[in-house]
Amino acid sequence: MTIPALDHATTRYSLAHAYWMSRAAGLATLDEDGIEAQAHAWGFSRVRYFESTHTMPFPIEDTQAYVMASDRMIVTGFRGTEVAKIRDWLTDVNTPPVPGPGNKGFVHYGFHQALQSVYPQVRDSILEFRDQGQSVWFTGHSLGAALAMLAGARLYFEQPRLLADGVYTFGQPRTCERLLAGAHNKAFADRCYRFVNNNDIVPHLPPEPAYTHVDALRYFDATGRLHQTMPLVAALQDRVKGVATDLFAPETDAVKDHHLPNYIAAFEKNLTT
Repeated sequence: MTIPALDHATTRYSLAHAYWMSRAAGLATLDEDGIEAQAHAWGFSRVRYFESTHTMPFPIEDTQAYVMASDRMIVTGFRGTEVAKIRDWLTDVNTPPVPGPGNKGFVHYGFHQALQSVYPQVRDSILEFRDQGQSVWFTGHSLGAALAMLAGARLYFEQPRLLADGVYTFGQPRTCERLLAGAHNKAFADRCYRFVNNNDIVPHLPPEPAYTHVDALRYFDATGRLHQTMPLVAALQDRVKGVATDLFAPETDAVKDHHLPNYIAAFEKNLTT
């Protein structure tokens, strides 16, 4: 079985579309020319690139994002970051949360600051490109996953009150507290999908109960099989299995499972078997 081409006309969840959103998340790691070339190859005629330098008390790179548009679809992607850097950042206890989108709940200060550095331009580009009622999608991996979720929330909870057709995240850290998560889950039911690969460490940061996750979880087990639900005991057993299969790997299973290429490989396995 071959992987279907990116369907610009889709407006709902499918495994194939989730795969393409993971590829689009990876696109954010390229430079401006690389993003534009690949976007055009995928059928997106308009592309806008954003990079913002900012100073924060975290070991983190500048924020990078893009918006690409066709006559049927608009995709916004945010760049992720390395595991070691985001782990140090998210375990910093000296950073109080700040009010979330539309003053609903609270979010991690670093996420807020990183998104704010590019969000006005991202929002304006989406509105400019959306001249034919195109569907709107957000995607990101790691740090980029948190920014994708928050950007979608801001677009809806603040002006222009535009509800994205989908938000797809990969290896997303806990991004907000329960009040914002509840409002987000209600607004984005059947629109937000949060993928976690087995022992990926980043979705376990920052620690609960200060921060929590939004719905809806999709989980790749130790063999790469995708599950819509995973009972707690079964999930714990599967994580142990994942560790046991990589005892002599050059990096820990928790770090290896976070890499976006391993998410993409898991999607390909599910799509072709």
